[in-house]
Amino acid sequence: MGTPGEAGQRDSIARAPARVGTWAAAPTAVPTEKILTLAAKTVRQVVHTSVGGDLPRLTLSNEYGAEPVRIGAASIAVRSGTGRSSNTVPGSARPLTFDGATEVVIPPGETVVSDVADMIIGAGMDLVISLYLPDPTIVGTVSPRSKQSNLIVAGDATAVDGPGTGKRVTRYLWITGLSVRTVRNAASIVALGDSITCGTETTDNTNHRWPDLLAARFRVDRVPRGLLNVGLSGNRLLFGYEDKTGQAAEEASVGAAALRRFDRDVLGQPGVRYVVTLIGVNDLANNPSVTPAQLIAGHRELILRARSAGLLVVGGTLLPFGAASARYNNPANLIKRHTLNTWIKVGGEYDAVVDFDAAVRDPAAPERMQARYDSGDGLHPNDLGTAALAAAIPLDLFR
Repeated sequence: MGTPGEAGQRDSIARAPARVGTWAAAPTAVPTEKILTLAAKTVRQVVHTSVGGDLPRLTLSNEYGAEPVRIGAASIAVRSGTGRSSNTVPGSARPLTFDGATEVVIPPGETVVSDVADMIIGAGMDLVISLYLPDPTIVGTVSPRSKQSNLIVAGDATAVDGPGTGKRVTRYLWITGLSVRTVRNAASIVALGDSITCGTETTDNTNHRWPDLLAARFRVDRVPRGLLNVGLSGNRLLFGYEDKTGQAAEEASVGAAALRRFDRDVLGQPGVRYVVTLIGVNDLANNPSVTPAQLIAGHRELILRARSAGLLVVGGTLLPFGAASARYNNPANLIKRHTLNTWIKVGGEYDAVVDFDAAVRDPAAPERMQARYDSGDGLHPNDLGTAALAAAIPLDLFR
């Protein structure tokens, strides 16, 4: 039996606040025709938190950049307004520092993490991350579909509440993660997927991706879970693109294969305890020779790596695509999808399963999505469809 002092120490450790991710985005390189150079500009980017806490810490990535990036100043503030606004609540801005300095240089291929900011962040709050680029700077690392209108303005606007007009972009530039200190039973859930997870056909500036809607359900139930969306449009399980900006293929926004980015985008997240996968449909569309056995082997590797890291891993079934283009919707792919989904559901290898397929399919035509959930391309769910996906996930899996 330990001494009273030892018991108190154990109790103190057990009750220590947790640090978990409240927002995330997966980085990719930039294809040549989409390279952007900024000089004496501030990028103001809106992020939507999932779990609340204090002492936020920002992660910046130059993983795919070929040149150093100098951030001359950075700040975090509470957004005022909705939609396209990047205005901030007066007095809410806090400077972000890096090892005590107000500026930082991110070397090519590297990431940096800010010091903590003296700030309390509410769950489901919109924040504005402002980065000032004093030098001519090539934007070499982005998350290509933010589904949020971000703003680039002249000069150092990191301490400005209302920056006025500027250039609009629907990418996240350099920012890849935000963590907070929160209650000790908090944890983060990583959503690993493709365009369906990143919300490609949802309404911009509304946070209607299915992980956002799942996070809202947790907030209603007062369960502290961070939802980290690392979906990439076009992403595949087995094959991807990893060249640096300046050498990147036109398809660079697809990103590294899910297997390749798993360590970075899942295991590297603060406070991660769970991962939900929804991946494989783009392998079918882009590699006619891919087999169900290869896809199953890829999923098995995800499961093994998640379990080895102590995570609970949840498998999501692929959505129906029987009304999509022939790249997806052909007899061979319909059979492959059915085979993979059957294995996910009854193979017993995932810790748990979410049947996304059943949540949106048309009972009268099971290979198709219900019309009310279809964005119009037969592949991607609309706002109603993503709500159906979020509603299909039992919260008890993550308690």
